[in-house]
Amino acid sequence: MSLRKIISRELEVAFAKHVQAPWLRVLKYLILIGIIFFFWGTKTLGIILICLFVPALAVHFFYRYKTNGWTKSYGRWDYEKNKPRGNSSE
Repeated sequence: MSLRKIISRELEVAFAKHVQAPWLRVLKYLILIGIIFFFWGTKTLGIILICLFVPALAVHFFYRYKTNGWTKSYGRWDYEKNKPRGNSSE
């Protein structure tokens, strides 16, 4: 699979409507904005962001592994609801 297709599919998964409730997405970004606002200009901000980013990336790759590159259902990820647009021969 080409890098362009991989990135395109990752973006489709990231913005899929059936994976996360809208209120949860808003809450995540509000918390992130709050952390950045309160810790801006401190040495701790970088450490806090890394401590949030590393587990988030680990969970992402775990789900990617369990769904075989987002092609099987697992947990809240439902492949049937979030099939790739366009060519479905993958």
